[in-house]
Amino acid sequence: MKKVLVVGGAGYIGSHCAKLLSESGITPIVFDNLSTGHREAVKWGPFFKGDLLDPEAVSQVFTDQRPDAVVHFAALTLIPESLEHPDRYHRNNVAGTLNLLEAMRAHGLTNLVFSSSCAVYGAPETSPIDESFSCAPINPYGQTKLEAERALKTFSEGQGIRSISLRYFNAAGADPSGEIGEAHSPETHLIPLALRAASGQGAALEVFGSDFNTPDGTAIRDYIHVNDLAAAHLAALRYLRDGGQTTSVNIGTGTGASVLEIVQAAEKATGRKVPYSLKDRRPGDPAELVADPTLAESLLSWRATTPLARILSDAWGWHSNQAFGL
Repeated sequence: MKKVLVVGGAGYIGSHCAKLLSESGITPIVFDNLSTGHREAVKWGPFFKGDLLDPEAVSQVFTDQRPDAVVHFAALTLIPESLEHPDRYHRNNVAGTLNLLEAMRAHGLTNLVFSSSCAVYGAPETSPIDESFSCAPINPYGQTKLEAERALKTFSEGQGIRSISLRYFNAAGADPSGEIGEAHSPETHLIPLALRAASGQGAALEVFGSDFNTPDGTAIRDYIHVNDLAAAHLAALRYLRDGGQTTSVNIGTGTGASVLEIVQAAEKATGRKVPYSLKDRRPGDPAELVADPTLAESLLSWRATTPLARILSDAWGWHSNQAFGL
C-alpha cells in the first residue's frame, strides 16, 4: 500500500490514523466535509473537501488520487442527536457508506477498514463483550453502524470488496506530541468534560447514575488510547492486504473504568479537583461495556498497550495547551 483514502480524516480518530499511516510510509489522502472535523488537523497528506452524499465528488477523488485502500471514519456520532434526527443519521451514515462502496466497486478497489462501534451491541446484560454477542442497538446511531456493516457484508459477497469493521469502545487521549487531539463541538465525551471541569473552563461534570450494580455505583466503560486505535486500523489494512476476509472485530482494552475512577485519574493528571454532581441515569445506559479483545489480538496481532493514566495525561497535555479546542 502506497496511498490510502482516509474518509473523515480531519476528525479526531481519523487525523490520528492519518499521522500513523504517514509515519508508516503510506500517504493518507484525506476526504472530509469538515462538518465536525478540523482542517488544521490535516497535516500529513493531501486534503479534498467533499461529502459522501455527493457521488460525483467521491468518484472524483478516486479518479484523481488512485488510492490502494480506504479507511472510512465519516459519520454522525452523537446518540442524543440521533434520537432527535434519525433520518439524518440514516442518510449520512448509511447512504454515505453505500456511495463510498459504489465508488470503490466502480474504481476496482477491494480493501476497506470501517469505523464501527460497540453501539451495535445495544445494552448487553453481561460483560466483557465478544463478537458472538447479539447485535441489538438501542439508538439510531447504533442502528446505522449495524446497517453499514450489513451493507459491507453484501458488497463482500456480491462485489468482492473485502472489509473489516472495527467496533470501537471508548476512544480517548491525544497524540503525545500535542499536534492533534480531541476537539468536539459540542463535547459529549467523559474525559474531556472531566478535564474541562478540572481546568475551571467548563461546568461541573455531570455523573449520570450512581446506583448501577458496579463497585462504586457509576457506569463502567472500556477506554482505549486513540493512538492504539489508530494502530488497529493499520493492522486491519495489513490484514486485508494479506488476503483477510470480511469480518467484524472488537477494539478495546478488555479492562473497564468507572466514571468515578476517571474522575480520580483526571485529578491525578491535572493536580486539580474535578467538581461533579450526581444525576439520574440516562435511559438505556448499561452498567458496564467492556470489550473482549481476544479476536483482535489473534486476527490482527494487535492489542492496546496504553494505561489509563497515560490516556489522561496525554489528553490533559493536549487540552491544556490548546485551550480546549482547535
